[in-house]
Amino acid sequence: MKNILKNKFFKKICIIVFIVYTAMIFINQQKTLASYNYQKNYYQAKIKDAEENKETLLSEKSNLNSDEYIEKIAREKLDMYSENERVYIDINK
Repeated sequence: MKNILKNKFFKKICIIVFIVYTAMIFINQQKTLASYNYQKNYYQAKIKDAEENKETLLSEKSNLNSDEYIEKIAREKLDMYSENERVYIDINK
């Protein structure tokens, strides 16, 4: 009789341990999956930004040899102006 009770108790303990172990594995897998989803979204956003930057650079490349672009760069970066152009400088800046 004692042997049968020990055997039933041992089976119940084994079942409980198995259920707890399975639940722990499931919870850990959910945490890992959430981490992977976060990383996926992060890298997708970086890819989108890189594609937008690529489009901007391609449009600049196509305009690189145009007179308007050269004039714009000369004005903005080199502070160059046309010969008969009046330049007003704001001394408050």
